[in-house]
Amino acid sequence: MSAESVPSEARRSRGDRQRDAIVGAVRELLEVKAFSDLSVSVISERAGVARSGFYFYFDSKYAVLAVVVADAMAELDKLTHDFAPRERGETPSEFAKRMVGSAAAVFAHNDPVMRACTLAQNTDAQLRDLMNDFADALIYKIVGLVGQDAGARPISEDLPALVRTLIATTAMTLSNDSAFVGRHDDPARAVAVLERLWLNALWGGGRVSGT
Repeated sequence: MSAESVPSEARRSRGDRQRDAIVGAVRELLEVKAFSDLSVSVISERAGVARSGFYFYFDSKYAVLAVVVADAMAELDKLTHDFAPRERGETPSEFAKRMVGSAAAVFAHNDPVMRACTLAQNTDAQLRDLMNDFADALIYKIVGLVGQDAGARPISEDLPALVRTLIATTAMTLSNDSAFVGRHDDPARAVAVLERLWLNALWGGGRVSGT
């Protein structure tokens, strides 16, 4: 059967499988290698596709990573209901705990990819630009969320800068960076502090609980 006679749907499905194999290969490789050690050849070999097949779907290993991180951000959107405001009767403390919990769930589900991305951006300029793009989108959503909350009492009038600091601290903590969680401490202790940090920074400790 010639390529022309293969149904277009079948060709798309085969292409989707190859693309998914490449993304899956990056996920698997990041469990044992640093992102800087990954090459297109290594990724292609793990995915079972030719280099030319890799470049048919992605122009670089960064493009693959962008898909992985975008999937993680989509998962975060889903868990937070696209960063919906506090529900009626939900206290700031409950809301902060739920939001940090959602982020923790995404990091855990996508570990070690998110951890690798967060840590490697300090030494890889292109990866840093990629992560900054996602951070900017996240900041925009959270600033809008806080702006809708009548009970919010941010500790700074510069809300974007405040949220950026909180997001960076959250990412490093949930990546289990030893500077944030310690070398031998229970990461849950750091997460508990993280919840209080968001609460105090945006709601003044939760003393105001208006809907």
